[in-house]
Amino acid sequence: MKKIVFLLLFISSLGFAQDNIIYKKFNSTQLGTERILKIYLPDSYETEKDNTYPVAVVFDAEYLFDIYVANAKLFAARDKAPEQIVVGVFQNQNEERYADCDYSTDTGLPNQESSKFYGFIRDELLAYMDENYRTSLFKTIIGQTITANFINYFFIDNNPMFNAYININPSYAPNMHEKLEAKSQSITSDYFYYLSKGSFNTDKRIKSINEANNLLKLSENVFFHYQVDDFSNATKTASLGMATSSAMGFIFKLFAAISKKEFDKNIAELPPAEAIAYLEKKYVEIEYLYGSNVKIREKDIYKIEPIIIEKSNGDYLEEFGQMILRLYPDSPIGDYYIGLYHETGFDYRKALKYYKNGYAKIGSDNPDADAYYANIERVLDKQRSEKLGFPVGEEIIEEEDKNN
Repeated sequence: MKKIVFLLLFISSLGFAQDNIIYKKFNSTQLGTERILKIYLPDSYETEKDNTYPVAVVFDAEYLFDIYVANAKLFAARDKAPEQIVVGVFQNQNEERYADCDYSTDTGLPNQESSKFYGFIRDELLAYMDENYRTSLFKTIIGQTITANFINYFFIDNNPMFNAYININPSYAPNMHEKLEAKSQSITSDYFYYLSKGSFNTDKRIKSINEANNLLKLSENVFFHYQVDDFSNATKTASLGMATSSAMGFIFKLFAAISKKEFDKNIAELPPAEAIAYLEKKYVEIEYLYGSNVKIREKDIYKIEPIIIEKSNGDYLEEFGQMILRLYPDSPIGDYYIGLYHETGFDYRKALKYYKNGYAKIGSDNPDADAYYANIERVLDKQRSEKLGFPVGEEIIEEEDKNN
């Protein structure tokens, strides 16, 4: 109790913020009382004013909030997920989680008291976040044991308001597995459903988790994305962090840069036009799913470069370069590819134009400047050979012979 009192005193001054964390007392009309929220804003929130951010709602915030935020920071830093806004709901000051997440034993659905908490999340908390922060449409919700069961009521709703559901060791209500199975078959847009389990759970919980898993793993609905993990070799406490990390990797898998596995499986054998289309489509889907306007990463551009250069005689180098110029107008990369396209087509005047444009963007103090300028020198040599009537490259070879 002393710890609880100290925490309440510590956060009683609303507006207090530290390290991108905001504590807030939220006066809920639905609940008829105040609830404590803990909000994390990503590092770029104040500097990137045009950015919008996916939102994660974390139940049992006393335990799960810091775990989720730590993983969100790590995944964003490694470019494996977009930066996220995270809002945690405190539920363990006076054991509120039991009233929040209770249900009727007859229907397995929220009872009169927990329906108020459902309304608080749906009608008040999400509206507050959308009105006060630059949120995208993509929303995640996470809970453990009884709070994990409760997040499923948002999924089986006629209009699910969350896109991703992280169920850690859920204590499913009666017949929840049947409700989940029916919903997984009927959805017509993308939803992510993550489930973790382990032998440390009670026999009753293991039985209900296995019932759900046995149905959900058979779903053939392309819009239902499902993953289950078994952490029986870990402890229940350790599984909280393990499940959160695994779930985040699963939910934001598409967001990550092209891996070797993705390249070998989906791209390596494509012709140039289809490789370019695949790259553009990947980033359109990232924006559509997560609401994150991420430009095509330069490292992904380099991944498909060999296909563009080596296949179809380099005919798609210009298209490739133009795409890059649209994305990175201040980078010399697009100019390089267009210059290379004209050089391989023996149009040295245009090649020289684009190589010079690219070199002007680099600047003479750049360590790569000399290497890039070599493109200009090579084309100048070819122009000179062409004017003198030599086959391209012959004059240089003859001069080298004279010096030997």
